[in-house]
Amino acid sequence: MSQQNKLEIIKKHLDKTLSYSEYKKLVEDLLLEGKSTGFTQNEAYLNYSKLGLNRMKRWEKTSELTSEQVHKIQGVDQKQAWLVITEGWCGDAAPVLPIIKKITENNSLIDFRLILRDENDELMDEFLTNGGKSIPKLISFNLEEEKIFFTWGPRPQEAADMVTNEKAEFGELRDEFKIRLQKWYNQDKGKNIAEDLVNCLVQTD
Repeated sequence: MSQQNKLEIIKKHLDKTLSYSEYKKLVEDLLLEGKSTGFTQNEAYLNYSKLGLNRMKRWEKTSELTSEQVHKIQGVDQKQAWLVITEGWCGDAAPVLPIIKKITENNSLIDFRLILRDENDELMDEFLTNGGKSIPKLISFNLEEEKIFFTWGPRPQEAADMVTNEKAEFGELRDEFKIRLQKWYNQDKGKNIAEDLVNCLVQTD
């Protein structure tokens, strides 16, 4: 589909977007009801949501941008929206979203919004990763200028390579691998995520 058509689909879904604080509150409120976001409701997804929310809160406190990254972010003068397709149970979203928030807080020209995947199939289908509905998926765009600057996700490159190797060897992501991937995120402390996203941002300028 053309970029123009993709932008039309984005525009159709903007009234369903949430701010970061609204998204967090939605996840928290649903958990109080014993639910997760999305169409799949079971004990596993509920536990993933609880873990994800706790990890998000931890990453908000512990992740940091370097002074060089902050300088690059503040130097970008291209107005844009960062729309992230996600769900509360998504393990990769937990470390990614707080870092996106910190990046966008350092430049008032970037409007950070979130939207749920399962309720917005038409939008998700335009931004697949290798044919799959992988999340989180970030879309950077400017409707006034009719531009999509870049898409990113669901993982930073080093983690993406780990996943590719795991699938090539075992055909799926085993539970022990998912634990290893979370340990990698914790050890990396968001460096790969921030580096990837700042590099993408700088290229829009």
